[in-house]
Amino acid sequence: MSANQTKPYRGMSMEGPIAGWYARNVGKDLAPYRELAERVARDLPPGADVLDLACGPGYLAIAFAALGRYHVTGLDISDSFIRIANTKAQEAGVAVTLRKGDAADMPFAEKCFDAVLCRAAFKNFSQPDVALNEIYRVLKPGGFAVIVDLDPDASPQAIRDAVNAMPIGAINRTITHLTFKHMLLKRARSASALKASSSSARSIPPCKTASKSRSSASTS
Repeated sequence: MSANQTKPYRGMSMEGPIAGWYARNVGKDLAPYRELAERVARDLPPGADVLDLACGPGYLAIAFAALGRYHVTGLDISDSFIRIANTKAQEAGVAVTLRKGDAADMPFAEKCFDAVLCRAAFKNFSQPDVALNEIYRVLKPGGFAVIVDLDPDASPQAIRDAVNAMPIGAINRTITHLTFKHMLLKRARSASALKASSSSARSIPPCKTASKSRSSASTS
């Protein structure tokens, strides 16, 4: 990365052992990914093109592909996550196209997706307004985006309850709680802030935002 380039993510690089640790922990409860895929699918016709932006280990993309009616693509900046997602898609027996790329400079043509999903990752983008413009650029006319992420107003108790509900061990629970408290909560953006940012984007298709303390706390 040159001195003039902006690092595409906030925080640490999700590569190597860190990516593996993350994938193992969030992969212990896949129900939220299936539920979100099923909810969004109600608004999509068969054959729709779906992008899972910052797909991480690929769990949401795989859940969508498992519905069997859509063309699913996953994009992530992490080489490790792309490898993990590819392996897990093969294990699940589903077709997911996986690409490495930056949310602020997506390697896609204009107007190629019916829906763009971003779960528990938007707060980690170093250029969120640019990423919103990119989301709108790649959406087809009539397409929509769904952003689900951590609520910046989540109370300490709500975070504790969410972390305690995760099917992970005591050490990982402590690490996760501290990560939310001291890192992720500071990066979170409210639904109103996302909508305000979207008003300055180049075009305004429908943009659904959900800022939730409990469901989003299941991933970082």
